[in-house]
Order: sequence, then C-alpha cells, then structure tokens
Amino acid sequence: MGLFDRLRGGDDPRVAFFGIDGVPYSFLKDNASEFPNIASLASEGSAGAIDSIVPPESSACWPSLTTGVNPGETGVYGFQDREVGSYDTYVPMGRDVQATRIWDRVTDAGRNATVMNVPVTFPPQRNVQRMVSGFLSPGVDKAAYPDELRDYLQSTDYRIDTNAKLGHEEDKSEFLENAHATLDARYEAFRHYVDQDDWDLFFGVFMTTDRVNHFLFKHYEEDGDYKEEFIQFYKKVDEYLGKLRDALAEDVTMIVASDHGFTGLDYEVHFNQWLADEGWLSYQDDDHEELGDIADDTAAYSLIPGRFYINLEGREPRGSVPQGEYEEKRAELKGMLENLEGPNGKKVCARVVEKEEAFRGDHEDIAPDLVAIPNHGFDLKAGFKGHEDVFGVGPRNGMHSFDNASLFVDADVTIGEGVDLFDIAPTILDLMEVDYPASELDGRSLV
Repeated sequence: MGLFDRLRGGDDPRVAFFGIDGVPYSFLKDNASEFPNIASLASEGSAGAIDSIVPPESSACWPSLTTGVNPGETGVYGFQDREVGSYDTYVPMGRDVQATRIWDRVTDAGRNATVMNVPVTFPPQRNVQRMVSGFLSPGVDKAAYPDELRDYLQSTDYRIDTNAKLGHEEDKSEFLENAHATLDARYEAFRHYVDQDDWDLFFGVFMTTDRVNHFLFKHYEEDGDYKEEFIQFYKKVDEYLGKLRDALAEDVTMIVASDHGFTGLDYEVHFNQWLADEGWLSYQDDDHEELGDIADDTAAYSLIPGRFYINLEGREPRGSVPQGEYEEKRAELKGMLENLEGPNGKKVCARVVEKEEAFRGDHEDIAPDLVAIPNHGFDLKAGFKGHEDVFGVGPRNGMHSFDNASLFVDADVTIGEGVDLFDIAPTILDLMEVDYPASELDGRSLV
C-alpha cells in the first residue's frame, strides 16, 4: 500500500486506468521487443484484443466504455447527433451522456475518483474528487475542477489535445513536436496526481495516440518515411506507462485499454454524395451544407461515421418514406451498402448493422437505422456540402477499426473471444469491490 493509504487505514482495492486512444492490440503485440513495459504488463497480467462498439468512433466509444452500456443508453451515437424530431444536429458533450459513469458509481460508494482527459466529459463534474475534461473541451480554465487542479495544470504546459491540423502538412515535423509535447505534459499531470495517492479510482486518457495514428499509421504499415518516428513516439508511450505502473501502490490494479483499433487508410467514402448519385438524397437548392438543407423527396441521409437514417414519415420533420415502406427501403439500402466496392475492387463495408442489433435503451429515438462497419482501408464520411467524387484521399492515412482494440489488466482476468468495450466498466467495479446492478450494464466482468 502507498503511504497515504496506510495513513487512512483503507483496505479497499483500487484501480488506475490509462486509456491509449485508438491503439491496436496487434501493433503492440507484434512489436513487444520495442515496448518492454507493455510486454511486461501482458506477461505478468492479462492481455488481448477486444472489439469496440457500433459505431467505432471515439465520441461514442468513450461514453460506452465509461458506463458499460450501448449508445441506446448513453444517448451518444457519434461526433454529431440529430435532435429528436428535427434536422438540427449538435456535438454531444458530457451532459449529453445519459447513463451512469463508472466514477459516479465509485463516488456513490463513498470513494474518491480522479478523472483526467476523458473524451466527452465537458463540462467537468463537480461531484467527483477532481476532473479535467478531454476531447471537445475548450481551454483548461473551463475544463478543470476544482480550482487547485485548474491552477496546477495552467502552471504547466498541459493542453487538452494535440493540434491535429499540423498533421495535414506533408512535413510532419511540427506535428510530431506538438504530439510529443502534449504527451509529455499529459504524463507529468498523470504522474503528479498518481503520486498524490488520495484516490480510489484514477481514470486518465492519452488521446495523442489516436492523433498520431491518423497521420502516421500507414507509414508504419508500409515502411514509410515516418515509420521510425512513429515507433519512437510509442516507445515514449511505453516508457511513460512503465513509470506510471512503477509509481502505483501495491493495492492498485493497473488497466490499459484503447477504445477502438486502427488500420491504414486508402480511401475516404463520401456517403451523402453516394446517396445523391444513387437517387436517395437531394437538396432544396445548390447552396447546401447541413442536414436541414435536404429536399423533401430525400429517402435517406448519412451522419459520420457510417450511420444511415431513412427519412421516415412521422419521425423526420419532412419524412418522405411512409411507415409501411420502412423495412423494404431499409433492406434495399442495406443490400446496396453490402455490395458497394471501392476503386480497388474491395468491399467498402465489412458488415452493415441494423439498429435493433446494436442499440437498446431509452434513447433509441435518434438511433441510426443502419450502421456500416468499414473494411480496413476505408474511412466513412458524411458531409452535406457535396463532393465531385464518392471516393477520395484526404490528409489522413490511418482510420479506426471495430476490431483489434487493446486491453491489458495487471491481474488474472479472462480476455478471450467475445470480449468488448462494454466489459471494461464492470471489470473495474469488480476489481474495486464496488457493488453494481449487473442487469443495468451491457458488459460482463472479466474477473
């Protein structure tokens, strides 16, 4: 036990969770010799590849990982969601997450939780020990609570996120410099509060891994110009995880996990352009840039990533598809998606999931009717400004995958076939011996 734990006389087991956003398990396993700390965590504890969720997008994944329930319960389906009964869209934030977070269960049990840089947590909650919000937050001054945390972070070089726009440049030097500085500052902040040893649950996320993967992953896969820099970045991630593990008290179980996998990217797929080309979507006029600009005769539209909505009468404000034709139209669209091929002759979609299969809960009213899970190599886009071509190439060369997310637990747990993101929350609660109603969670404990 740590010094503080001995002083307070607490005997309850604790957990320190470190998220490595978007890191594929196969990458860490295949390069075990480069990452000795992660390899040690795997050999001395438990490790394996797990599945993400539908859809495998960070804004939906982190609410599900931190609650143990699907988007039908969290109410968050992606980076952009649609208002009920409207064509208005919004970017989900922390208050839009309708399910109980794991740190709320810990706090309700009379224990302390420190939460740092978890995506979709802005504004910071005031019912926990301390929190700095992550991805989609403004500056630290508004994203941190209490004042002590804000003041400490502002006194350092802490930043909420890497400047991803730098990755658009052909020369990645400035982007890499920024990514390393963000990673360094994140580690220093994590280490500072890990050393405080006054928490029962520490929950922190390294988001920079996702950013680096988006712009450099194909360099790794294909021995590109920045492969060595990519490996060096992850050697630093490994070093920091090792130092954090060494700093933990004996009563703390360390968990490292990613919210989805990653793969090289060949083509962006502009699905609203595809729907327009196929006669499913049209616009009121030539000046269009948002969902509300679609015409009354539109039969379907798409939101990122790979979410498809039938423009249903009685549900959408100007729905054109009668209720009696819903199943037929959805089946037709699903078949077209399943048969769609890219310029390289490969199927774009690994599978197309109907909403009844993926979503359950009180917030199904904004659930997509279909979700396309891409095959490796395809990034599913859905803007409303229009594109000349359905398939294109953008500045990113890496993209999320549903499979191959990572899970490492410094304990003897079962990580095998069928394990997914939903299983992490109940596993943490069991490791901490915090009671919870198992029927409320979609996942199951791996303990």
